[in-house]
Amino acid sequence: MLTAGITKHETTLADGRALIYYDDADTSLTADRVTDARTLDPRPDTATMRQDPLTGEWISIAAARQNRVFLPPTDQDPLAPATPSNPSEVPSNYDVVVFENRSPSFGPALGELDLTGIGLGRTAPSHGRCEVVSFSPEHEGSFGSLTESRARTVIEAWADRTAFLSCLPGVQQVFPFENRGEAIGVTLHHPHGQIYSYPYITPRTRRLIESIEAFGPGLFESILQFEIASERVVLQGEHWTAYVPFAARWPLEVHMLPHRQIPDFAATSSAERSELAGLYLRLLRGLDALYSTPTPYIAAWHQAPVVESRADIRLMLQVTSPRRAESKLKYLAGSESAMGAWIGDIPPEQSAQFIREGIARAC
Repeated sequence: MLTAGITKHETTLADGRALIYYDDADTSLTADRVTDARTLDPRPDTATMRQDPLTGEWISIAAARQNRVFLPPTDQDPLAPATPSNPSEVPSNYDVVVFENRSPSFGPALGELDLTGIGLGRTAPSHGRCEVVSFSPEHEGSFGSLTESRARTVIEAWADRTAFLSCLPGVQQVFPFENRGEAIGVTLHHPHGQIYSYPYITPRTRRLIESIEAFGPGLFESILQFEIASERVVLQGEHWTAYVPFAARWPLEVHMLPHRQIPDFAATSSAERSELAGLYLRLLRGLDALYSTPTPYIAAWHQAPVVESRADIRLMLQVTSPRRAESKLKYLAGSESAMGAWIGDIPPEQSAQFIREGIARAC
């Protein structure tokens, strides 16, 4: 259920993909929306997953993604409101909009899959759904460049889509994220993120479940109290705490946890969403204030699986950046890429102090 006066309008694009407008509580827009009048090619077939027998992991071979737009000029921005010269993906002006990805890694087919076991030459359809979340009609920016009202609308959209996507047949986990900066590999400068809905529980979450089984069901609450008592906290509110983790992998890495057990965005309260809008903006603006140019990052919202471990896994933000100095990036070379054996470049306590200074400057 939407809160805080935010409203939504659901429609479809010319090829049948869903599109949902989310209007700010203080929007200046009317409820009128035009129809997508484009003539589009049929949607690509659902990709195929292949299993890696060395790890048991499933890899989606999504060849249609090779044809996606790459850093287009402003007048061809596919996330801008459509004009006669730019028949974009969004027919009308908007505050926040969500739509199904035209070149998805998962979907559009849905359905339960039996992915248990390990074998050679195993394949399965890449069931699921991939959605684009455009934070603003502006051509450039990121989540950190939004107003607090707009940030609140995006968070509301994440919660609403998490609830919807979690009910789709075969979806096992829902993952909202934002890639920011060419150093990360973005293909659009337009401020946006994505939501992936997987037909399996992701490898990272499987490892987490194993850790909970070894530690006990109170892992997240123990981590939160351990970090609150440390010098690594960078921001704290009534409902959320952000900190550099004790065993940070990346030169810049910040985690944020809610103060109570919440499995996903759909379970957050209106008060938690409102506070998060302000805290999250302060955090991202602080990261941008560290250097003279914006900081590239991946902002990953880890949510509990749709069914499994929901009482034990807590909604968690992990913001990571490879930037280790003004003009230096951390590259994942032999040890990290080949063996998964990480070497940290900067002590987490030093990184936390650096980030706190950036947050102070941004304010």
